[in-house]
Amino acid sequence: MNLDIYNDLKRGVESSYINLNPIQRGGVLTPEARKAVLEFADGYSVCDYCFESRVDLVQNPPVRNLSSDIAEFLNMDDVRYTAGCRHAKWAAMHMVTEPGDTLVLDSLAHYTSYLAAEANQLRVVEVPHSGYPEFTIDPENYAEKFEEVERKTGSLPALALLTHVDYRYGNVADAAGVGKICKEYGVPFLLNTAYSSGIMPIDGKKLGVDFLCCSGHKSWAASAPMGILATTFEWNQQVFEKSTIRGDWSGRGFTKKEVALFGCSPVFGAPVMSLMASFPAVVERVKHWDEEVENARYLATQLERIEGFYQMGVKPTEHTMVAFETLPFFEVAGTTKKRGYFLYHELKKRKIIGVHPGMSKNFKLNTYGLSREQVEYVADAFLDIARQYEIPVEDI
Repeated sequence: MNLDIYNDLKRGVESSYINLNPIQRGGVLTPEARKAVLEFADGYSVCDYCFESRVDLVQNPPVRNLSSDIAEFLNMDDVRYTAGCRHAKWAAMHMVTEPGDTLVLDSLAHYTSYLAAEANQLRVVEVPHSGYPEFTIDPENYAEKFEEVERKTGSLPALALLTHVDYRYGNVADAAGVGKICKEYGVPFLLNTAYSSGIMPIDGKKLGVDFLCCSGHKSWAASAPMGILATTFEWNQQVFEKSTIRGDWSGRGFTKKEVALFGCSPVFGAPVMSLMASFPAVVERVKHWDEEVENARYLATQLERIEGFYQMGVKPTEHTMVAFETLPFFEVAGTTKKRGYFLYHELKKRKIIGVHPGMSKNFKLNTYGLSREQVEYVADAFLDIARQYEIPVEDI
């Protein structure tokens, strides 16, 4: 066993690089969060003054205040912390459905939505998307699927799930439209906001949401693993049900512990404290969402100057995560020694990372948090690479 390999660990990503990785832009820590991570890096560091056996109730540092403030920020009634958005989805499903129930979800849902359903032994029925090139979800199709499920099973679905911003094309789905239909049919509504809450304004009540799941490390400038499960007064007792189990010999009970959160969410140190430290900046930054989208639209417009490049999904994009079809780069990959890795290396030479190594036929980028100057630099880099490989670029 060579333990030397664990010494001097480095990420290998220089701070001077521009990182376009779609899953990382909204999770970049604020300076305040980086400071908090160092202060609270020890495993159970938040538990120094825990008197109520749950991290969400700790008053010093002010986690309890943070919980109520996040609930207000999302316009929901109650909030808990989870080990990621996927855990939040699993927990909501686990507490409001029974094995064998039906979950209706969008066909662009993240894979963890399917796995959460599988772990809860749910049957899934997908709402189809519109297909190439926009891949949109029509809220009215939720009503069709609800009625289809009722015809086949004799009862409505136990739960509906919508991915607010899908991870493949960055489309912003009509959550209010789906929420309205869910209310009409009386089907509880879970909204996955892994790529929206924390970077763009979210009003859970206005969207008709019963359960709102968030990703701290994708969109709230927090360290992983960090998730948020928010719900309403109508559901909080059921979703956050407390333990009733008793040891048959010892008689031990854990009546303050919440079942779906494994008693106390496993975010006892750096995750929850980085979320807290970044929260003031998050509250402020969502006010500037339009400026962020404008930067992404600028990049899309510039990249489409390259012959054969095409922005997929809704145009103009309504999000900072944008997917591109890039067939000319795919053709170049077939003629170079580095094959599909040529793009990764060309970008890295220009101090840009985040495009998955080997991808050239299509890829997605996220400009969230980048300055306009950085976005312009990225656009110029792609145009430069295209010209270098003799791909026509439209003049302006």
